[in-house]
Amino acid sequence: MRSFPLPVRVAAGLAATAVEQTRQLPATLLGMPVTVVSQALQVSMRVQQQITELAIKGDEALAGLRTYEEQPAWATFDEDEEPAAPQRPSPAAPEEETSLLADYDRMSLPQLRGRLRSYTEAELVELLEHEQAHGNRPEFVRMLANRLERVRNQ
Repeated sequence: MRSFPLPVRVAAGLAATAVEQTRQLPATLLGMPVTVVSQALQVSMRVQQQITELAIKGDEALAGLRTYEEQPAWATFDEDEEPAAPQRPSPAAPEEETSLLADYDRMSLPQLRGRLRSYTEAELVELLEHEQAHGNRPEFVRMLANRLERVRNQ
């Protein structure tokens, strides 16, 4: 028995596929709104992710161009508004070290971040050594070490 020519076989296959899909059409139509909404949400999420990735890359690219104020004029912090304490004589270097460490030991991570730019290189070294010897909290060590590196590279 001879087989039918290729074009005839392809046409018969198309006709059989069309009949099968026509029979499945009622079930497909019921799920169609859910499928369309799901695909639209997926596309929306992909677009949002791409926009966010581009914004992050843009922030990284522009970070070098920005200059930050040490502390904006309008910014006040609770620790800036402490009541005035009596002035001590200035040659009391050991007392200053103690007050620096006493203030530091009471700070939270956000408070340290707020004061970080006001410390000198020597104070940063002292705070880093103190943190490594006592609490050795990774977030504090990392923040102090990064700031110290920036100060030394300026």
